[in-house]
Amino acid sequence: MVSVLQAIILGILQGVTEWLPISSSGHLVIFQTILGVEQPIALDVALHFASLFVIVIFFRKRIAELCKKLLKFDRASMRYTAWLLIATLPVAAVGLLYKDVIESAFTSPRTVGAGLLFTGFLLLASRIRFMTGKLDTFKASIIGVFQAIAVFPGISRSGSTIASGLMLGVKREEAAEFSFLLAFPAILGASILEYEAVLHSPDILALGAGMAVTIITGLITLPILMGIIKKDHFHYFGIYCLAVGILTLIFMH
Repeated sequence: MVSVLQAIILGILQGVTEWLPISSSGHLVIFQTILGVEQPIALDVALHFASLFVIVIFFRKRIAELCKKLLKFDRASMRYTAWLLIATLPVAAVGLLYKDVIESAFTSPRTVGAGLLFTGFLLLASRIRFMTGKLDTFKASIIGVFQAIAVFPGISRSGSTIASGLMLGVKREEAAEFSFLLAFPAILGASILEYEAVLHSPDILALGAGMAVTIITGLITLPILMGIIKKDHFHYFGIYCLAVGILTLIFMH
């Protein structure tokens, strides 16, 4: 059973950490370990599904523009959509082939600690530019690989994809937009695989409350993050991830 209060608390956690580059999955494992609770799969699926609404609402103009131009067979829009699909392939492959390995990682706080350290170093390294130029097929593929790596708890999906985009020379706003639009097929695919858990859950009220809180919190958090990215302060989150990662490795077993 999931209480409404538990769903609201986890909804806030999801709504904040899903978008900030600090790993929502990692913080969930830490939260569960400290409180000795386990998040039911139905709630996990519901909260991630709510994150899809945040993407659609926040990027509604960009999504509408993309869809409109796709119907007109606009080459630039078709190319951008192809990049999103190409970047989704690695995470789909990893998720399907290593499902058991990934699930076992969610029971290990040490894995989370190591993942947060990886995220921290990656975010700090995001100020380095190894390439220049706009987003292209090669860069989309590399960003997709980093998204696949982020299936493990502690490794931030948004942090990995935005940081890799920045290091490849993609402009800050473009890297962030591509990262969050890329999250849509990844989250949708994972939600579809587990949708039956939501349909058969007796905790519909709690799930609804958690989803509502996730959407509201996400719509507050995402604009703040976009502002931080525009000001080129994105890498500062690396310090936080390193600190939490070290504390997790020291105090959690």
